[in-house]
Amino acid sequence: MDKINGKEFREMLESGCANLNNRRKDVDALNVFPVPDGDTGTNMSLTFTSGISEVRNAGSNDLPVITKTLSRGMLMGARGNSGVILSLLFRGSANQRLIDMNATRAAGSVVLWKPPA
Repeated sequence: MDKINGKEFREMLESGCANLNNRRKDVDALNVFPVPDGDTGTNMSLTFTSGISEVRNAGSNDLPVITKTLSRGMLMGARGNSGVILSLLFRGSANQRLIDMNATRAAGSVVLWKPPA
């Protein structure tokens, strides 16, 4: 799959957030560095949920709106270091590092960024 539309992207995000929420205790159990405090999965889940909540509130299927809204919602609702790191990953996608926004606007659907060969 090289292209997806905004609706499909939102559905992928919703699914990913639900999966992380369902498996957060498994991720918590993996947490041993730098401090084994056991909250990495919980923090990531709360962070992702914050971003998804903002995307739902925006009600848009426009890719640039979704990625920017998600990124900002995740950063503002970030919990712990893992939440901040997760939010920065999605910020990268909003800043055209994972999704080629220029090609996406021209195509009307998501074009995943591919590094030059």
